[in-house]
Amino acid sequence: MAAEHLLRIEIVCVTPGEQVLIPLEVPSGTTAGEAVERSRILRRFPELDPAGLELGVFGRVVPAATVLGDGDRVEIYRPLFADPKQARRRRAAGKV
Repeated sequence: MAAEHLLRIEIVCVTPGEQVLIPLEVPSGTTAGEAVERSRILRRFPELDPAGLELGVFGRVVPAATVLGDGDRVEIYRPLFADPKQARRRRAAGKV
């Protein structure tokens, strides 16, 4: 029986108060969504809705069904509460 090929990946989640990076080994063919589940990172961030997660790989938004490659970094994006462009405009206008 051949040994299963494992990929080395990372799962990353950043909140205003915390940054978490979890190195993980997963079987070849694992999707971004499956990797997040395997990492158990959402236990640390119960405020995130697993069904509505937006994921990325190296800064590019991808569907949860995206099959990962060796060395990929899966990023969990949290919802924005303010439009960054509008916030910048308010700060520039002195209306923080």
